[in-house]
Amino acid sequence: MAADSRDDSGRDDAGEGYLLDNRQTEAGERFDALAELFDPVTFRHIDALGIGPGMRCWEVGAGGPSVPAGLAERVGPSGKVVATDLDVSWTRGLASDVIEVRQHDVAADPPPPDGFDLVHARLVLVHVSDRAEALRRMVRALRPGGRLLLEDADPGLQPLLCPDESGPAQRLANRLRSGFRQLMAERGADLAYGRTLPRLLREAGLADVRADAYFPITSPACTVLESATVRQIRGRLVAAGLATDEEIERHLANVASGTLDLTTAPMVSAWGRRP
Repeated sequence: MAADSRDDSGRDDAGEGYLLDNRQTEAGERFDALAELFDPVTFRHIDALGIGPGMRCWEVGAGGPSVPAGLAERVGPSGKVVATDLDVSWTRGLASDVIEVRQHDVAADPPPPDGFDLVHARLVLVHVSDRAEALRRMVRALRPGGRLLLEDADPGLQPLLCPDESGPAQRLANRLRSGFRQLMAERGADLAYGRTLPRLLREAGLADVRADAYFPITSPACTVLESATVRQIRGRLVAAGLATDEEIERHLANVASGTLDLTTAPMVSAWGRRP
């Protein structure tokens, strides 16, 4: 997420809103790492759904530029990609004849007009307070026969940063990941949302619903993602009494050493068709 991944509001009003501010320097590092980890999965699904020349796509909570750019390559000059987010800092430069970048709240603003052959959100809805309304609006934006592809994390399915908890460095890593999950939950994130996607798509009236899940066991991109994430939230972890500055420095050094097998929460991908 991510969404993926919308999501990326950067708001922190009285403990609400997205925890990881897009305006921080580390946001670009996170977007690059998420793209390396999850773009192959996302575009495997998009290609299997037959998204191609002349189609209209809505990328919800675009965050970084990689998915809108990949969609634009597929739909070509006769197609359209509308990339929306509460914070369009990292996608504004993509605007072109094919890509429209729009500041937008998926749970509060009307969907972009004219209907879409594909609506996609990655690592977005887990962070949206009114997830049900956001989903309704995305379904309404589909043309008949259009496809909705939702991809969201489920930290509850696999909560550990180091599944092989073989020593003190791994135990510290997992304790800090637990603190991160606590901060997310306090801001309204649903840490078991990913597993609900197939049911939610069926209840929304979509047909041919399918789903799968993916997470890496270890990857250089996981190392980059963890370092950037912890640097972004270290002040929150310390202020909440979830970690000390010394523990965070020790963890960052452990991460930089390359000796930890780091993973992510599983990303559940679910898709369906509007009849």
